[in-house]
Amino acid sequence: MLGALPWATWDQAAIAALLCGALVAALRGRRPTRLTTATIPAAREFAFVCAIYSVWRLARMLPLVHDEGALDRARALARFQDMLHMPTEASVQQWVMGYDWLVRFSTVYYAALHVPALIAFMIWLWVRHRDHYKQWRTALALLTLFCLIVRFERVAPPRFLPELGFVDLSTRLGMSVYGPVGTGVSDQHAAMPSIHVAWAAVVSFGVLAISTSPWRWLVFSHVFITIFVVAATGHHWWLDSIVAVALLGLGVVIDRYGRRWARRSGRAATRPEPELVAA
Repeated sequence: MLGALPWATWDQAAIAALLCGALVAALRGRRPTRLTTATIPAAREFAFVCAIYSVWRLARMLPLVHDEGALDRARALARFQDMLHMPTEASVQQWVMGYDWLVRFSTVYYAALHVPALIAFMIWLWVRHRDHYKQWRTALALLTLFCLIVRFERVAPPRFLPELGFVDLSTRLGMSVYGPVGTGVSDQHAAMPSIHVAWAAVVSFGVLAISTSPWRWLVFSHVFITIFVVAATGHHWWLDSIVAVALLGLGVVIDRYGRRWARRSGRAATRPEPELVAA
């Protein structure tokens, strides 16, 4: 049985960021060696990631949002999808429930893959493709920020609407990955957009853009499998996934134009001033 997954708290992440920052400050004052040259950038990057995570956890505690209206917005979203003639997530659930192995696969994939896959991707970038790391780290940070902002407008997941034929597949089979609503790292009244799909999209599109291995297509399938399982388990709407991928595209575009602007500004700053010629 899968229980609520343990996550670091905001203060634990903040302490980790401070410790890594202190380590960077201490090593900078020492004579450069191969060890310090490798440790300083890694510790600095880990401090940045921990700080972002801490802010993310803190933002969920701000008294800026409430759950009232989340169910109504979910029903409105379901009606909008019906208007677009999109297939219902309930029909996917019913099909999946006909196969015990597929039920277990969907639940375990939803619970266990999105964070380890993202961590593995970022480590792979850092070790093998350092020149691409900042681009995708920035896109990931922007994407997560966008998701956090959008999720302030609460939308309940399909599993909260049994009257529309949806079931909480994980709970029904004794494999729930969440604790009671309002506990844990996940905000269960904020399905729009899907963080699972957002982070899976970073992994899939990042590997596809960078790698030349034939195995990149297998990794690319990760985002599509994630879209399937978040619907099959009743945790997200189709539009939750579509918006998540669109926000990644927005983050990539902003990063690209930001880096282009920075390069132009750098060239302008280093361009020598024209000499004044006496008349």
